[in-house]
Amino acid sequence: MNNTDPAAAEAGGRLISLSNVTVAYDRRPAVHHLSGSFLPGSMTAIAGPNGAGKSTLVKALMNQLPVVEGHIDHAELSSRDFGYLPQAAEIDRSFPLSVGDTVMLGGWHVVGAFRGITAAITAKAREALSAVGLEGFERRPIGSLSAGQFQRVLFARLLLQDARVILLDEPFTAIDARTTRDLMDILLRWHRDGRTIIAVLHDFEQVRAHFPETLLIAREPIGWGPTSSVMTAENLLKARAMAENWDDFAEVCHRPGNKAA
Repeated sequence: MNNTDPAAAEAGGRLISLSNVTVAYDRRPAVHHLSGSFLPGSMTAIAGPNGAGKSTLVKALMNQLPVVEGHIDHAELSSRDFGYLPQAAEIDRSFPLSVGDTVMLGGWHVVGAFRGITAAITAKAREALSAVGLEGFERRPIGSLSAGQFQRVLFARLLLQDARVILLDEPFTAIDARTTRDLMDILLRWHRDGRTIIAVLHDFEQVRAHFPETLLIAREPIGWGPTSSVMTAENLLKARAMAENWDDFAEVCHRPGNKAA
């Protein structure tokens, strides 16, 4: 269970709650028996070994993967309230899109299917590109960009989307240190603005330095709460030991709800 201040939880309510959630591929559990909640305005890292189910969980939170057991409650949130940044490897950069067009996709929730791009949205897209350090890049094809530049474009798209909840899957992988610092500054600004941030991260020092809350999983929950109490040597050793003993052919098991420590 997320152990953020109980008074804040009661005052603000739980934004996203998970109750004994299991997510599986072909009946093979990738995440199982996970219970807890993300509070409004929280900033949470999802950490764990490779193959721990971190990306799977994010996709389930986005309703891109079904829950085979348990329940995810999104409270009053709608799909428009979510901004999602997948792993870079999942994005096809060969499609002939310009930087400007890619950023303006973040305004889709305003434009809809039957309205054109307005001058106001175009202006906001330019502002977003300027905010990520890519002023004047509007006409460049996305295929011509470096990994760091392209990640800046995707953050600009999120800026334009202006979502309440922002989910990011390994947003700093394979990008340079300066870009990482600049984009982390944007995340911290979103957090100060009261947005809810959920990010899959593999850099544990980054987690400790910037994320007040952490969900540590190794397919099953290891801990969920303040980073200082979750990212302990004991918990990390437990996660590694569980990873070394995974049964990739195990089927979904059914048992009463299990809350993370």
